[in-house]
Amino acid sequence: MTSSARPWKRWLPHAGVAVIVLYCLAPFYWMTATAFRRPSDQFDLSPLPAVWSLENFRAVFAPDVGFGWALLNSLVVASVTTLLTLVIGMTTAYALARLHFRGKNAVLALIIACSMFPGISLIVPLLKLFTDIGWINTYQAMVLPSLSFALPLAVWNLTTFFRQMPVELEQAAMVDGCTPGQAFRKVIVPLAAPGVFTTAILTFIMAWNEFIIALTMVNEKEMQTVTVAISKFVGAQGHEQPFGTQMAAGVIVTVPLVLAVLIFQRRIIAGLTSGGLK
Repeated sequence: MTSSARPWKRWLPHAGVAVIVLYCLAPFYWMTATAFRRPSDQFDLSPLPAVWSLENFRAVFAPDVGFGWALLNSLVVASVTTLLTLVIGMTTAYALARLHFRGKNAVLALIIACSMFPGISLIVPLLKLFTDIGWINTYQAMVLPSLSFALPLAVWNLTTFFRQMPVELEQAAMVDGCTPGQAFRKVIVPLAAPGVFTTAILTFIMAWNEFIIALTMVNEKEMQTVTVAISKFVGAQGHEQPFGTQMAAGVIVTVPLVLAVLIFQRRIIAGLTSGGLK
């Protein structure tokens, strides 16, 4: 009885992983298959396109669509958000990890609580504020709100990561003549590279995929990000649903992120797990 049950116990975790992988990849597979169908075949339900076509991809980059500008806008917003999140998040997390003061745990709890607010609840006050100061249709109107959602998680993750790094590292560097700032830049930051890199990847993906803020704060076509541009695609007649074009744009937007995660998966996993190890 025991020997017959062992194969099931051995294969059951693999079967569970396979089900989860298939469940996650099925939408991406269908999106890719639809992107390569001809527009006339967009409602075809066959697993593979009857005729492989690049017409949807050509339609995405048509001059009147402006998808190239949307890609550039998303790249700018996501890159600036990631850079600011790392600079502010690293210094804040390092201070919270090393300094001892009353109420530090309450500060950390307040920081992580800020990430629990639904984004839609902040749209109206932010829209009123940015309208009053003339920030509508600007990059900062998309970067700052995204920063407010990215920073809490970045600070929380990096604080946990910095806490498990021995204090003796900075002390040894200062004995050798480094200032506290130099010890942080030359010793701690290089050693914290896995955690910082993981935070950067997750922040970039979050900012790249952001939709509701960009949709609300921008109404000029030249300033739209890719997520907003895809939602506003229209067909050749202006009133049909261009599923094929939207799927092709989705493939273009998603593939770079998937490749980045696959290439750097080991560093991402190292960054996610090292903060919990002593």
